[in-house]
Amino acid sequence: MRVPVSLSLAALGLVGSTVAFPFVEPEAVLQRKSETQAKADAVKEAFQHAWDGYMKYAYPHDELHPVSNGYGDSRNGWGASAVDALSTAIIMGKADVVSTILDHVSQIDYSQTSSEVSLFETTIRYLAGMLSGYDLLKGPAANLAQDSDLVDNLLIQSKNLGDVLKFAFDTGSGVPYNNLNITSQGNDGATTNGLAVTGTLVLEWTRLSDLTGDSEYAELSQKAESHLLDPQPSSGEPFPGLVGSNIRLDNGEFTDGHVSWDGGDDSFYEYLIKMYVYDPKRFDTYKDRWVLAAESTINHLQSHPATRSDLTFLSSYNNGKYYLNSQHLTCFDGGSFLLGGTVLGRQDFIDFGLQLVNGCEATYNSTLTKIGPESWSWDPNNVPSSQKDLYEKAGFYITSSAYILRPEVVESFYYAYRVTGSEVYRDWAWNAFVAINATCRTDSGFAGVSNVNAKNGGSKYDNQESFLFAEVMKYSYLIHAEDAEWQVKTGDKNSFVFNTEAHPVRVMHT
Repeated sequence: MRVPVSLSLAALGLVGSTVAFPFVEPEAVLQRKSETQAKADAVKEAFQHAWDGYMKYAYPHDELHPVSNGYGDSRNGWGASAVDALSTAIIMGKADVVSTILDHVSQIDYSQTSSEVSLFETTIRYLAGMLSGYDLLKGPAANLAQDSDLVDNLLIQSKNLGDVLKFAFDTGSGVPYNNLNITSQGNDGATTNGLAVTGTLVLEWTRLSDLTGDSEYAELSQKAESHLLDPQPSSGEPFPGLVGSNIRLDNGEFTDGHVSWDGGDDSFYEYLIKMYVYDPKRFDTYKDRWVLAAESTINHLQSHPATRSDLTFLSSYNNGKYYLNSQHLTCFDGGSFLLGGTVLGRQDFIDFGLQLVNGCEATYNSTLTKIGPESWSWDPNNVPSSQKDLYEKAGFYITSSAYILRPEVVESFYYAYRVTGSEVYRDWAWNAFVAINATCRTDSGFAGVSNVNAKNGGSKYDNQESFLFAEVMKYSYLIHAEDAEWQVKTGDKNSFVFNTEAHPVRVMHT
């Protein structure tokens, strides 16, 4: 029998922090396991609530509008929420949901859409969602799918989608267009592409080649990546490993030296170390570039608020000037340092990653809703008078108060727990989940909110992003779930690596 989430949340909200005794009585261990299982079950209930609302009001469209009970098609109209939910449903063992999604994928015609297609968004959500589902259902979750033909179809459809999209790379440099018209094989006429948008394709497209035996997909994405690994001109690399934000399509040169781990740049750095985890033999150079970027980040971008020197955030840099602001999107950074640190045996990276995790947690525990804002600053010269108290106490002030169901803070809590084993990160992840459930839940799903520092989060946005299924629910569940082959491991023991949308794909050496 499913426990009502309100009851389970109320009861579990009383759970304390880690017991601080060197030896714990067996009864206490059993109690902790029972509490952890109940938390995992509560997250599964929240996933099911959002899924049921999507199926009732929005399927087969891209996303649910959870306030009006309508639907949207912002991701090409191919059912983004369904495809994005697949790997999470598999990990949660929801066979009926998996069956529904597999049937849906078999009916998608990726050559047809009336909207402009983002190469980046389509790759990280659809292509990765299908490849991950294939790897999981052909591997550790093989018992979950009833129809093997529908599992095989995930790879067939992945190849179909790759074939539809690959014209994007037909530029002078191989750096792709991002905004595509797949019907006419046209584009938006852009002359540059962004760092993250260019550098967050190589994992998915390489995996597609490795599974199909067709090297073209890997070659296309790796040619684009090559310009990011050897940045030209030198002004595009202000610090070793840290590169600019925009790349010319005609020759692959950087047009600026604006450096950050914020949105637009973020997942380029994320994929450097993840490609090494995926295949350390082929992608050793990627690892070297990540190490350079990580060391330069510690040396040049770390920043501590004047009123809270105990907190660590990452600033950005451009033309000799530092900008003391950050974003919810940036908060994947702690997880990246932790993954790199454990894989490479670098305690300094692990320690710095934990500092970043602590800083991002502070953005959650300092607001009225206990959810972190979209963006914030700690520039002492621009503190609004209305936020002076917040700045003095919390070390930051809010520059965009919205929360649109982003996962990055919980994502880094997950890596912190998996790398250190410390229960405090489980507690933080639970606190975040409880806050999101209390503030964002509607009768049919979950909605973003306008102001995390206002009662009830201010007003609700009528949109449930597909990454709620792929990321927020997955990381919130995994941190409390039992160990499994797809879980992040310490050292070089990983059997899977997560793409930027939290879709786990099998690494090459297992």
